[in-house]
Amino acid sequence: MDARVETDAKGRRQVHDACIKPCAIERGMRIIGGKWTGSILWHLKDGPVRFNDLSRMVGGASKKMITERLRQLETQGLVTREVKDTAPVSVQYQITELGCTALGFLDELRKWSESLPQNMADA
Repeated sequence: MDARVETDAKGRRQVHDACIKPCAIERGMRIIGGKWTGSILWHLKDGPVRFNDLSRMVGGASKKMITERLRQLETQGLVTREVKDTAPVSVQYQITELGCTALGFLDELRKWSESLPQNMADA
């Protein structure tokens, strides 16, 4: 249901029939809109990646932040985690089939971002 906005006689805006639940865009942003989330999924698109390699790929994010995002993505079913019994122990992550469904719009976001003036990204 779309919200209806009306202006009263005093110029105040009133919203009617607002959605109780988040709209589809808000819901999607809650799932994938966290800082570094899209970047992590994008870097997993070509196959399994070890944690340390992933942390180097996602420049600017701390290992703690990457760990938090990976746990969140794993809980949501967008990423799987595999512990390799090697010496030393190795952990690698892989995007799931569900996670791959986000790659299309992440690629569109990449193209859109590349089309913007460079100084916009710095703002």
